[in-house]
Amino acid sequence: MAALGWLTPRRRSATARSVLAGEAAAEAARKSSLQLEREREEAAARPAEEETPPEPEFPVVGDVRAAAFFDLDNTVMQGAAIFHFGRGLYKRKFFQRRELTRFAWQQAWFRLAGVEDPEHMQDARDSALSIVKGHRVSELMSIGEEIYDEYMADRIWPGTRGLAQAHLDAGQKVWLVTAAPVETATIIARRLGLTGALGTVAESVDGVYTGRLVGEPLHGPAKAEAVRALAAAEGLDLTRCAAYSDSHNDIPMLSLVGHPYAINPDTKLRKHAKARDWRLRDYRTGRKAAKVGIPAAAGLGALAGGTAAAVALHRRRH
Repeated sequence: MAALGWLTPRRRSATARSVLAGEAAAEAARKSSLQLEREREEAAARPAEEETPPEPEFPVVGDVRAAAFFDLDNTVMQGAAIFHFGRGLYKRKFFQRRELTRFAWQQAWFRLAGVEDPEHMQDARDSALSIVKGHRVSELMSIGEEIYDEYMADRIWPGTRGLAQAHLDAGQKVWLVTAAPVETATIIARRLGLTGALGTVAESVDGVYTGRLVGEPLHGPAKAEAVRALAAAEGLDLTRCAAYSDSHNDIPMLSLVGHPYAINPDTKLRKHAKARDWRLRDYRTGRKAAKVGIPAAAGLGALAGGTAAAVALHRRRH
């Protein structure tokens, strides 16, 4: 019994310590639970901008009601397609040196300003129409293939080309939308593996150019109308479509779609895009306004010098 009497106090002591340990653990659990609850409440109360949710996948693979529309000049290709086309025609003696000077100045102005100017672009189109008048459409298409290889192929922006390819890989159609002649635009679209092109339509009768346009140049609001019409014909949902351009002239087209992109944007488009939280991409290595000159491929040193002087005069006046 003595031995039992000796054990009893220790057993009671152990039980008391167990109770104490249990109570301490429960209190600690309670405190940690309250702390975790406070942390969760604080996290939920934080402003949304502190969170960085992953960007949703775009373009959406398999979304056949979505498509992409790309401006051409200075978006897909550096410079204006119609100027490069003019250089190619001069090489083939479609017109004289005086008209080449006109084309050269227009190209230099375009590179100086870095944007499309309706007056200068219209002047260039009028020049082109007068040059092709009387020629067969098939002849110009064949020559256009050669001109693409000579003057355009190495001017495609790889970054924009990659964007177009992403849409193609997603199973979507990709269209060029440009004020350039539809024949030229179609050649470029085919060479890039795109779906097709919307462009300015020159009138032809029995396969021969008349020197007139059908309607007006596909510029500004006309581009938006062309995209709207094509979307209706193709059964597209414009809110799921994307559009890409460098020029503020294309704001009507960009505003039509759910995914507008400003590519190599001019000043007005950059400001507009930032105000509306549109996505921006700039693939230029520097300001093109600082890189003025006539391409050496023109092969006329005197002409280049004269044009450079004209550009310098334009700078001083503006």
